[in-house]
Amino acid sequence: MLPLKDDVPSSTFPFVTVGLIVANVVAFLYQASLGLTGDPRALQAAQEFIFEFGAIPCRLTGACRAPAEFPHPALTIFTSMFLHGGFFHVAGNMLYLWIFGDNVEDTLGHGRFLLFYLFCGLAAALAQTVMNPASKIPMVGASGAISGVLGAYLLLFPYARVLTLITFGFFIRFVHIPAVIVLGFWIVVQFLNGVLTVSLAGPEAGGGVAWFAHIGGFLAGMAVVFLLRLWRPTRL
Repeated sequence: MLPLKDDVPSSTFPFVTVGLIVANVVAFLYQASLGLTGDPRALQAAQEFIFEFGAIPCRLTGACRAPAEFPHPALTIFTSMFLHGGFFHVAGNMLYLWIFGDNVEDTLGHGRFLLFYLFCGLAAALAQTVMNPASKIPMVGASGAISGVLGAYLLLFPYARVLTLITFGFFIRFVHIPAVIVLGFWIVVQFLNGVLTVSLAGPEAGGGVAWFAHIGGFLAGMAVVFLLRLWRPTRL
């Protein structure tokens, strides 16, 4: 189930959403260029780049030592949001940000949306670190921050309709589905995969998808919008 477009118009141009997409794409292109030649030294440089700027849970908790050089482990929480594991990783994330980010930005305002995005990315990284504090695997990707955008969208526009591509074997169809179903299905998948990961491999399992980062970001996004509604009910 792949969302392609929603039916909620924006009253302002989503400067921050577009800027984040551009920043992520530029960062990915630079990251990909490091190992483009296939030379062993180039591939090593690309790997070192990920380990330097990705968020590594054991460094954040102090369970393993971080190099003395820049950046500080806490800063990698934010630099890691602009790195990705591959083309489909960045493409999928940017698609979700483009579809759902503009409306959340339109509601929150440009400045608040940027702070909201970074906060959700922070919450996502911390959630994954709590679940896997000794992991030495770098966390990379905008998924956690974008998960927060999805959580906010679910509360703000639950009945928006999302044009969705559904494929099942040779069955291919474009269907308009309420956002509450699209995003509800998405978070249920994240939760089930997170539970299975812990059940089958244990909480200290490393590698793969950071399911709890997705869950943490999603819940953080919902919590922020809920609190803003209580504080400023006329604005949200």
